[in-house]
Amino acid sequence: MFSLPEVPYAMDALAPAMSAETMEYHYGKHHKAYIDKLNELISGTSMESRTLEDVIRETANDEKHAMLFNQAGQHWNHTHFWNGMRKNGGGNMPGHLEKRLISDFGSLDAFRAEFSQACLTQFGSGWGWLAFDGNKLAVSKTANADTPITKDHAALLTCDVWEHSYYIDHRNQRPKYVETFLNDLVDWQVVADRLEAEIG
Repeated sequence: MFSLPEVPYAMDALAPAMSAETMEYHYGKHHKAYIDKLNELISGTSMESRTLEDVIRETANDEKHAMLFNQAGQHWNHTHFWNGMRKNGGGNMPGHLEKRLISDFGSLDAFRAEFSQACLTQFGSGWGWLAFDGNKLAVSKTANADTPITKDHAALLTCDVWEHSYYIDHRNQRPKYVETFLNDLVDWQVVADRLEAEIG
């Protein structure tokens, strides 16, 4: 069975970029609800002994398991999202990550623009991603609970663009939220470490 993971900072640590109120609702209520439903759905089934990643891969694109996939995907995506942020985030990034982003996107500005565009053009609820496909870094977007791991891509960074992620702090201003995410919330060391773990 799965449980709500601890986040690596206090509930008010990300303020004012992300308020304690947003964390209490988004993490404490929304994320927890996905886990509670996930546990309800797998109770007494063979899925109880699977890892979260296995549950996602085994239920992806399977209509009869759509509800289970949604809960599992949301749990995984949200955990990845929380762990990719820190107090006083943004700013400079480790050199090897910066060099790789410049190599694969042409410049840091080009990466930021492409990532922001993915987040802003995701219609309705979903996620903007930086992922590694085994060859290069790429930006993508997914709807609802979908995630790069269904394509065997390694997720390095995600921005949650569901309205509950930003509506308390930014109302309907998704562009301001995405800008704040990149400038003040991202833990670039975590992103660099995730990439390093993939490329060795």
